[in-house]
Amino acid sequence: QVQLVESGGGSVQSGGSLRLSCAGSGNIYCSAWFRQAPGKGREGVAAIRGVGDTGYTDSVKGRFTISRDNAKNTLYLQMNSLKPEDTAMYYCAARTDICGRAYLEQTAYTIWGQGTQVTVSS
Repeated sequence: QVQLVESGGGSVQSGGSLRLSCAGSGNIYCSAWFRQAPGKGREGVAAIRGVGDTGYTDSVKGRFTISRDNAKNTLYLQMNSLKPEDTAMYYCAARTDICGRAYLEQTAYTIWGQGTQVTVSS
């Protein structure tokens, strides 16, 4: 059974950077980062399938980069030029079935981490 453990969240000022990590091993075909701000639904932020197939929600394009180090069984989310509206609980998710693309939909994933908080102050 695949288990996911996130780390790297914290507090940062607007314009700053953070890198989130998600450790987890197993037959993972694609992975993603989601976030949920207080009072809002969970949103797909970035997803990756294989090495070069990635997808991003429009609000983070050009600022966030998703990557995966298979040797370390770790998923990353590099977040640059952070804005207060990026404040949320961030979750990593994994899919152990074949992926047709880098999904940003919650329903595509069956395994979830516990979340790590990101707070961006203005």
